[in-house]
Amino acid sequence: MFPTHRSQQLQPILDFPTEGQAPQLATVAYQSPLERPMAMSDELSLIDANGDAAWIEPQYSHRVFPGRANDLPIADPLDTTPYEWTLLPAGPVYKSYMAGVKESRLSAHLMKITDDNWMLDGTLGGRFGVMRWGRESATGFLAEGVQWDIEGSAQVRLDIPEEVDVRCVDFRAGTQLTWSYADNPAHRSRFGYYHLSSHLGDEFLLKNPTYPRLNYAHDLLIFGHSYYFTPKLRVYGEVGWAFYHLESDPWEFQFGVEWSPTRKTSFWGEPFLAVGCHLREEVNFGGSFVVQTGWAWVGEIPGRTFRMGMHYHNGDSTQNSFFDNFEQQIGFGIWYDF
Repeated sequence: MFPTHRSQQLQPILDFPTEGQAPQLATVAYQSPLERPMAMSDELSLIDANGDAAWIEPQYSHRVFPGRANDLPIADPLDTTPYEWTLLPAGPVYKSYMAGVKESRLSAHLMKITDDNWMLDGTLGGRFGVMRWGRESATGFLAEGVQWDIEGSAQVRLDIPEEVDVRCVDFRAGTQLTWSYADNPAHRSRFGYYHLSSHLGDEFLLKNPTYPRLNYAHDLLIFGHSYYFTPKLRVYGEVGWAFYHLESDPWEFQFGVEWSPTRKTSFWGEPFLAVGCHLREEVNFGGSFVVQTGWAWVGEIPGRTFRMGMHYHNGDSTQNSFFDNFEQQIGFGIWYDF
């Protein structure tokens, strides 16, 4: 069916560059469409002495993973990139809890509290990396290694019908050591300290001069651990113990589950869902139940997340000047973790 003589048609092929070998472009001819190409051995480095083309696997400095970003594994087990010191690293090793309403971040909740007014709860702050011994993930996930972070925020409540008065504000400041586990980076932990104190607003006290002012404050040590079943599905738990406390008791616990992007998203973003519980000893280990859901975007830095969507809270107040008051909050929220 096919002629046995060499075809007069020549076809260009590219010799992939390898270590010590520059890329080359040459042409080869075929004896028949179903046979291997023929060429002189000095025409192309991929052609052997018999004139047959030989395949050489291209060498890459990094592994290449096929498929979409969300299909990639959490970590590359064959990654040999060495750990190194990084000053002021850009991304986190351990993400803040999405449903953790007392985490330091930038956020705003416009919400109606049952049997109370419309409120605007705002958090002005964040958590920042100072130093890291580690490396960036080869698969575009969270960084790996050990990282020292600092955090701080003012968590204010504005009473909208009352001339947007400052009803109260909580101040939080602390530091954390966060790390991933080299043999399984799906496991991540943090250990740290934070101080929190609560204060009533001047306008609120002027309008409510008989309201008892509580000097609520505590200094806590915390240990948290999280596990990623997939790059988007995370569960976590944390325990906190206060070695100094006023109007509060020593122990608190929080746990939850999150389904959210961690790697870079498209312009259109992706959905997220976060559910969390925060239990405190001063309210007989009651506390708060929080659900947040909506849409999330992640930029070039893994873990740096902007979200917007629905916010629901049921339980004791998220403002510790009113820690023993029951609140049901329903509203809209915007959050930015960096």
